[in-house]
Amino acid sequence: MDSIDLEIIAELKKNGRLSASQISKNINLSVPTISERMKRLEATNVIEGYTIKVNRKKNNENLLAFILVNLDGSKISEGFQKLVSANNAILECHHIAGAYDYLLKIALEDTTALDNFLSNVLNKSNGVRNSNTIIVLSTLKEEMNT
Repeated sequence: MDSIDLEIIAELKKNGRLSASQISKNINLSVPTISERMKRLEATNVIEGYTIKVNRKKNNENLLAFILVNLDGSKISEGFQKLVSANNAILECHHIAGAYDYLLKIALEDTTALDNFLSNVLNKSNGVRNSNTIIVLSTLKEEMNT
């Protein structure tokens, strides 16, 4: 990967719907050159896919929270893994170092939905020992695919 590939990726990060023609104008290279480089970046899985960013507020997801989770054992439990995979409120799940085992990023309607998620979903999941919830008040910066 070289500086041109990085420029292409930077353009796609701004807008994943840009065509090779639009990118070629932005970085002053020919359309065939851009197209070939994009194909190579996709074939080598540097670019794994294209996605959209949904406005959570317009999608009635007004509450963003991070939940630190400890499991009973050192291995991820099957119940916890199923919960993470199946629950659309969970945007991200990261195995982390430190006092907790996992960090979840979730988006929900409101605090009532959060209470329901914690009480009836997360805490009833097989293998979850305890959790600590941090509610986001505002976001200064949030980027996808950086």
